[in-house]
Parts: sequence; structure tokens; C-alpha cells
Amino acid sequence: MSVRENVVEAKNLGKSYGAVTALDDISFEIGRGEIVGFAGDNGAGKSTLMKMVAGDVTPTAGELLVNNKTENNLTTKHAQELGISMVYQDLALCDNLEIVENIFLGRELTRFELGKFKVIDKDRMLARSQELLDILDLELPSLEEPVTALSGGQRQLVAIARAIAFSPKLVIMDEPTAALSVKAGQPLLEQIRRLPETGCSVMFVSHRLSDLLDTCDRIYVLRRGNVTHEFTAGNVSEAELLHAIAGVSEGNQ
Repeated sequence: MSVRENVVEAKNLGKSYGAVTALDDISFEIGRGEIVGFAGDNGAGKSTLMKMVAGDVTPTAGELLVNNKTENNLTTKHAQELGISMVYQDLALCDNLEIVENIFLGRELTRFELGKFKVIDKDRMLARSQELLDILDLELPSLEEPVTALSGGQRQLVAIARAIAFSPKLVIMDEPTAALSVKAGQPLLEQIRRLPETGCSVMFVSHRLSDLLDTCDRIYVLRRGNVTHEFTAGNVSEAELLHAIAGVSEGNQ
């Protein structure tokens, strides 16, 4: 039996804010090329866990390993350097900027730099952006169109293109279909399924259980700051996931 090669591994992670415990004794693994889902009710600890992996939150207990190395003091910058990229629920896109400018926002490609003076290499950014759209098999309006002209689904795809622009090892997806109808979300889910083809793994957090079941390899259930269940997506039903999230067995409904 092959041994999973993990991109991220948590061992007994905890996070407390004074007397409030947000995460308690959390353990999980995300292997290379895997799409791993995280489900749980509001307050289960999903947001804290995502932010911990992305470098926004520091654990107060346990061990977080990235590429088999302990990284308990991650910052967002260091997480990016290690190949971790996050697509936030609000997308963090700038409506007044062009698609290409949003894809490279904060990490623009330059022709040269002289101190604080930088000359942006827009031609190279446009070429790389088109490469990303080709990899994802996407068609968008001109890359020089402002993001405000895009639909909700197209905006999500721009956020994904930005997330994979620098060849990450892990992409964290925070409720990517929350603002979309089931029909509008299907093309987005198809692109998420294709992300492992680009060489990255996916941490997929969602309240929409059907999306997790249709997209993920494995699913962890969080409840009150704990991981209570781990399922293989093909071997669990939506009803079983709901029962696990609620903390009841099917016989105790």
C-alpha cells in the first residue's frame, strides 16, 4: 500500500483565545494531488483552521507541518513562499482594476526595479494570465476588462487564476460556491477538480455538502473545534455527513 505524501499535516493542533477554545486537538492530512473537504456548522472551527494553514493565525498547541517541516509560526508571506495560496470567500478582488491586474495584485511582474521605483511588465503578465486561462480551459472577456464587468462565476475563476499564478502546492478554497446558484457553481467545481492537474492540492471548505461529495477525495467533519469524522467521499452520503455535523447517529434522529 502506498504511503500518502503530505503537503500539509496537522498534529493535535489547538487554538485558544483566553478562556475560549476555537480548535482543540485537531489532526488531519492533505496529500499531494488531493482535494480534501472540511465540513461543519457555524462555529465549528473551519475559518480558524483555514487561517492557521494560510498563516493568518498562530496555533497555541500542537504541530503544523508544511512539506514535512514544522511551521508553527507561519506568516501569510511565508505561507505564500511555501506554496500556500488562499481564495477567500469575498474573493478580495478590486473592481476598478483589470482582470490581469487582479491576477497579479501585490505580486506584479516587473521589467526592472530601482529602489522603490518599478516598471511593470504588463506584456509578460498578460501572457502568463492567458497561460493560466488555457490551463483551466477558461474563456473570459479581454484580460484588460475591469473585474466589475464579470459575473459572479467569472469573478471566482479570476480568483482561482490568481491563486495558481505562482504554481502553489496548496490552494485553500473558502466557500467558493456560496454566492452562486447550483447551476452557476458547476463550471467552478469542474475547475476545482482540475486543479490537481496543475500540480497542487486543494483544501476545500464549504457548507454545500453536495459540492464536497462531488469534488473531494476525502472529507473531515469539524464540530465544536474538534475533528469528529473522516470520510472517503465516495463512501459517504449527504445524510451521513449531516448527521456527523449535527453530532447525532442515524438511529437517534
